[in-house]
Amino acid sequence: MTSNPQLPVRTAQPTPPRFPWHHFAMRFSSTPRGARLARRLAGERLDAWGTPYGSDAHDVVTLIVAELSANAVHHGHVPGRDFRLCLSAEGTAVRVEVTDTRGERIPVRPAGPPDAELDGGRGLLLVSELADRWGWFPCTDGPGKTVWAVVEMPPT
Repeated sequence: MTSNPQLPVRTAQPTPPRFPWHHFAMRFSSTPRGARLARRLAGERLDAWGTPYGSDAHDVVTLIVAELSANAVHHGHVPGRDFRLCLSAEGTAVRVEVTDTRGERIPVRPAGPPDAELDGGRGLLLVSELADRWGWFPCTDGPGKTVWAVVEMPPT
């Protein structure tokens, strides 16, 4: 008489996070050229971290970087001062932080769509719709503020 050996029980392994911890930070000139470069380098970092060009997640994060960088240039510019971009990816989330040196110009959550005849005023509306959460905080190491947004990435 033979008995069937007990097979080992396989326990469910936790799925590994989409991202190991990644971080990118750089200062850019507070010019339209600096904002474009910030967007391009953010796109390259995301691609290197495993979120490929052309994916929805890549497009969302680069658009948020573009809007926050443009706001830093247009509304947070102080002559001779740069803005800083920080990207952090951990687990399934990417955090975008843009720091400028105009602490008195506080970002306001949009109450609704802007007037259709205005040329601007849609940047923070886009950020609030695309990001899972966003906000700002004053700088503690000098003048200015940091506007941040977090995007939860879909599993691959």
